[in-house]
Amino acid sequence: MNAAEVHKMTDEELKVERERLTKQLYELRCQAVTEKLENPKQLQKIRRDVARILTERRRRTLQAQGA
Repeated sequence: MNAAEVHKMTDEELKVERERLTKQLYELRCQAVTEKLENPKQLQKIRRDVARILTERRRRTLQAQGA
């Protein structure tokens, strides 16, 4: 997921996607403890996607307050 895709999402889609990614991140962390991950870079990718979503939500909040 890139920033352009995140900008196009609605607020509801951002919320749902964040919840989905957070659950996936939790599952990967548990899997990392109990067994070897197929792709360790997946953790980093998901963390960055969550950060993009949170940044976009914050940007929209600040934009709404300023307007």
